[in-house]
Amino acid sequence: MSEKRRDRKGRILRTGESQRKDGRYLYKYIDSFGETQFIYSWKLVSTDRVPAGKRDCIALREKIAEIQKDVQDGIDVIGKKMTLCQLYAKQNAQRPNVKANTKTGRKYLMEILKNDKLGARSIDSIKPSDAKEWAIRMSENGFAYSTINNYKRSLRASFYIAIQDDYVRKNPFDFQLNTVIDDDTVPKTILTLEQEARLLDFAKSDTVYHKNYDEILILLKTGLRISELCGMTVTDLDFENHLILVNHQLLRNTELGYYIETPKTKSSERQVPMVEVTCQALKRVLAVQNQNECVEIDGYSNFLFLNRNGYPKTACDFNSILRNLIKKYNKCHEEKLPHITPHTLRHTFCTNCANAGMNPKALQYIMGHANITMTLNYYAHATCNSAMEEMKRLEKEQHARCLVL
Repeated sequence: MSEKRRDRKGRILRTGESQRKDGRYLYKYIDSFGETQFIYSWKLVSTDRVPAGKRDCIALREKIAEIQKDVQDGIDVIGKKMTLCQLYAKQNAQRPNVKANTKTGRKYLMEILKNDKLGARSIDSIKPSDAKEWAIRMSENGFAYSTINNYKRSLRASFYIAIQDDYVRKNPFDFQLNTVIDDDTVPKTILTLEQEARLLDFAKSDTVYHKNYDEILILLKTGLRISELCGMTVTDLDFENHLILVNHQLLRNTELGYYIETPKTKSSERQVPMVEVTCQALKRVLAVQNQNECVEIDGYSNFLFLNRNGYPKTACDFNSILRNLIKKYNKCHEEKLPHITPHTLRHTFCTNCANAGMNPKALQYIMGHANITMTLNYYAHATCNSAMEEMKRLEKEQHARCLVL
């Protein structure tokens, strides 16, 4: 009978365990790929002391127990050692055909991870507390709550891939962000009917901004995304059936310049109905359009909304127009208008339709929302904003019924 192997303290060593000349313990095993792997520790069990001058570490048998549990649970002991940056890159590689702005967002997040200590951590070592501390650091570095939440959502999706591939058991990013940092998101601005009227009256009569009146009116009466309005061409208009065809959007960035993209989602491809005031506004835009210079972008031409250089206006242009218009209005009016963006006008249109009792599915189609939940949120917002008006209306109806009786 062969003699049992022992360490320098006389303890029996198990299969795969050994002690090196320098005193470190070693465990040799075969991974799921048939490759020989080694793990080391200065301690055999947790009660051992680490030699003087050496950093404290997890005991060898604790590491062995973790490996055996991973094998038993089918965890990929190699895959779990990839870094968070590598995992995020793996997720992106599985969906390469995305829009340009999505690629830009991915690039920003990867740079953030590379510059943060969490990016270089192995994914099996990242705990919920680590993910929460990352969110806190992001907030301290000046990132908005909504941005952090979007990035957290992307990293949570990355870890779901890791779970499906048996790299890890749990998702450290599966937590509510508002339990960690304050939600400082500014509520969406919705113009009241009175504010909407004041905005349009001022734009129509102002010597500078009267030329933008029709643009503002169209946004308020269609609920189009600003990129959809910017990309609108003559061929998108069907005056006979009172419809606007939406099947593309115009964007611009510093890398690509002007470019055409498909709409935001599949649901965004639609035909938006035009009321009469919208038709008249679009006809006025067509009447003053400069046809001498026809700019072509990715096969599209005859854009309706052009800047002074004959190129299509962009979201940046409209943001600037509205910002300066409101600034001028508020300088000469005691009752101020709130900060307004093109998206404010889209929100206002949607809320007005909800207030008017439009069928939610019809409104979802007009807005191009991917799911009904997004549309229904406007009904909740509308109920909040119009609670007093609704109470007064009900009171009048009840009073009228009493008079009849």
